[in-house]
Amino acid sequence: MAEAVNNLYKTELIRQRGPWRTVEQVELATLEWVWWWNNSRLHGELDMRTPAEVEQAYYADQESANPAPVGQGSR
Repeated sequence: MAEAVNNLYKTELIRQRGPWRTVEQVELATLEWVWWWNNSRLHGELDMRTPAEVEQAYYADQESANPAPVGQGSR
């Protein structure tokens, strides 16, 4: 799986947006790409939802399945 992600990174970012002039340009672009990968990309295995949407829905489901006892909510 790591090899697949590395290949996507190289194909979608490094080769398409180059040539790079500095290491700092690559580092900043990499940070942006990783943020997109973890938060904004639509994923076929997640019913074309973003990873962030799936995570938010997961925690909402957990909270509704296990509500805090009366008098012990967040303060």
